[in-house]
Amino acid sequence: MIRHAKIEFNESGTPVAQDFDDVYFSNDNGLLESDYVFFQQNNIASRWQHHPRRHFVIAETGFGTGLNFLNTWQRFNQDSDKSVEQLHFISFEKFPLEQSALQQALAAWPELTSLSEQLVASYPNAIAGCHRLEFDQGRVILDLWFGDIQDTLPQLCYGENGIVDAWYLDGFAPSKNPDMWQQSLFDGMANLGRSDCTFATFTAAGFVRRGLADAGFSVKKVKGYGRKREMVVGTLEKANQSSTQPAYFERSTQSLEKVAIIGGGIATATLAYSFAKRGIACDIFCKDDALAKGASHNHQGAVYPNLQADFNAISEFFAHSFYYAKRVYQQIYDDGYHYPHDWCGVLLHGISDSKVEIQQRLIEKNAWPSSLIRGVSAQQANDIAGFEANFSGLFISEAGWVKPPALVNAIFAASNSNTSHNTVFNTEISEIIKTQNGYQLIDSNNQDVGEFSQVFITCGELTTRFSQTQVLPFSPVRGQVTRVKTNDLSQKLKTVLCHKGYFTPQLDNTHCMGATFEKRSMSREISSSDNLINLNQLRSFYPEQLGITEESILDAKAAIRCTTPDHQPIVGEVPDEDTLLTNFAPLRNGKHYDFETHPNPNNGLFVFSGLGARGLCTAPLAAEMLVAALCGEPLPVPTHISEMLHPNRFIVRDLKRNKI
Repeated sequence: MIRHAKIEFNESGTPVAQDFDDVYFSNDNGLLESDYVFFQQNNIASRWQHHPRRHFVIAETGFGTGLNFLNTWQRFNQDSDKSVEQLHFISFEKFPLEQSALQQALAAWPELTSLSEQLVASYPNAIAGCHRLEFDQGRVILDLWFGDIQDTLPQLCYGENGIVDAWYLDGFAPSKNPDMWQQSLFDGMANLGRSDCTFATFTAAGFVRRGLADAGFSVKKVKGYGRKREMVVGTLEKANQSSTQPAYFERSTQSLEKVAIIGGGIATATLAYSFAKRGIACDIFCKDDALAKGASHNHQGAVYPNLQADFNAISEFFAHSFYYAKRVYQQIYDDGYHYPHDWCGVLLHGISDSKVEIQQRLIEKNAWPSSLIRGVSAQQANDIAGFEANFSGLFISEAGWVKPPALVNAIFAASNSNTSHNTVFNTEISEIIKTQNGYQLIDSNNQDVGEFSQVFITCGELTTRFSQTQVLPFSPVRGQVTRVKTNDLSQKLKTVLCHKGYFTPQLDNTHCMGATFEKRSMSREISSSDNLINLNQLRSFYPEQLGITEESILDAKAAIRCTTPDHQPIVGEVPDEDTLLTNFAPLRNGKHYDFETHPNPNNGLFVFSGLGARGLCTAPLAAEMLVAALCGEPLPVPTHISEMLHPNRFIVRDLKRNKI
């Protein structure tokens, strides 16, 4: 688990790191020093004016108090001559400050208050990995990586042309922090750098200069700030063709000229939202007469991460997806697009000996901060729930519930306020035909509805209706959620309950309970027997405490969840199996070279599906990853998560096992 920094404040009010016996910024004027050393010496203001891309990427080796980021953000806001539309700032921090210490440290700069308050409010929990924070409607992005930079730097996804335009080589002095100032860091900086990437650093130490030169940067000394005589700057003339993306898991940039999305639920909404932040309009084709009539149509849905005892790729994805989803949903709500919700927490009851054992293992492993998930005794759980269930459990205090149809509509409204999309209802796309310039969409009436440069399939269980997607291993799982009316006992419930199923606090004098899981069923018919299954399951754990009986049942909704064999979404370009088998045949023999390079016949056709029952939690981050990759931006996830969600993963796995 990530450890917070141990700090104290000296007589000048400057924060000092106890682990490194060094100040976070100058006692004289840290803000002016930051501006001179990093912003000015990277010549960023003039580079913003004629940059070849809409986004400019700065990477920093030590986030500390965030002073460098805030100064750059302020400069970005003040510069009216820039051509750059988006500032993308990547920063690494091994020992993040606690939120209260961050707030105290930044109080020294009242001129930054309007920005620092936003940073403090969004400052993430101390969880390893990439935290994507967005400000100014996505115009400013901060990817904050928690963990040792020697471990996290190689986790960034980048291709042969690099992703970074300028480096702020910051951090505690080399003599105080020798573990960071290594050749592996300098090489990593060069690997991530684009052609003409610059760097600036406060130190002029000889081994730093030599290390950067050995990595491929031109290096020169320039005047330092204040009493410091010298500092070092330099340029990477040409990207060094390094890459962390294996060819079979590549995510390529595309020119998004005319985009179509097929669907109408949470995946469609979040994808449209990520496009809208970048000014990309979409044509959206929904088979129903309104949004969110498929798997996103329940009266209430729980939003919480699926965490395991170990910090593995699956848990990491869920934890970061959860926090990113909450930030997105809250921002939409704060912008005036309201939907019923309550972050009342989710209580995972230990309803069996095996469940208690699993939960105890999570507590003992201590891989997660207690602010995210914590163990609670039976009495503590009773107090949290508002009734006496007498089960111990785990509590996720920042989780809760939303009304999915209202949320989907709010996301669409927020998207359209930014970039207007064209949404076409009552249009079911039945065929996708490859053309010379993209794809032709044909509806169920055999009508041509348009040609598009890129098509995104986000229609859940209907994903495999198209000939191109039948290679993907999606499976339908029918689920029925029952709605019941409240009573004097159930109204006392204060949190979402998770047992074998779930039960929500009241909304409009009703609760939701569920859900059934019926594999390989595509029926949306309401089943009275499924209502009884949900009722009996609830009463087997809470026989009288909630007062729910058969007479409480009002109605139900049935939907088809789209799932995958590994229970993770499939996000990316639709693969062509024959092409993959030809291009990557050497994998059968354990060889990762001599690959062929035949293009994917499905170039421009994408799938974003397989979210199962967790789409409310995972959709926003998965959508952001997909759109960021297409726009040539840094990804908000590490390489192992990008690969975990890649559509090629099943075919590649079988190739490596020599099964195909």
